[in-house]
Amino acid sequence: MIFNDAERAYLARQSLGRLATVDDDGTPNVRPLGFRLNEDSTIDTGGPHLTSTRRYRNVTARPGVGFVVDDMTPDEPGAITPGMGRGVEVRGWVELTEVEVPPVAPDWFSHEIMRIHPTRVLSWHIDPDHPDGQSRTVASNIDAL
Repeated sequence: MIFNDAERAYLARQSLGRLATVDDDGTPNVRPLGFRLNEDSTIDTGGPHLTSTRRYRNVTARPGVGFVVDDMTPDEPGAITPGMGRGVEVRGWVELTEVEVPPVAPDWFSHEIMRIHPTRVLSWHIDPDHPDGQSRTVASNIDAL
């Protein structure tokens, strides 16, 4: 299983993540994007006019990406590390594909999407079994990179 139950529940409650790609000259490029976590643990994201964007050009040339979903832990009783940051970082590679129904905002998102295949997951302050966080490699086949 790529995401544990706490990570899956956290990602299901969130609607915005940040995708990091790399430009031709090595400059990082980070964009906030809506996303959907799929049953197979891939993550679909994109945006309007995806094929005309820098992120699309970047992953066409270099499919390795980072994707972060984070927020602040509620400052309330029972919360894990109240008032601290929490989140999930995914490292992986992008498959460019097309879908019949876009993952977010179907009237706005392009049908062309970026499907992130996780190879490493890091999470912090969301799992009561690992309150300080955990990091693990989830896939060893990264031939797409």
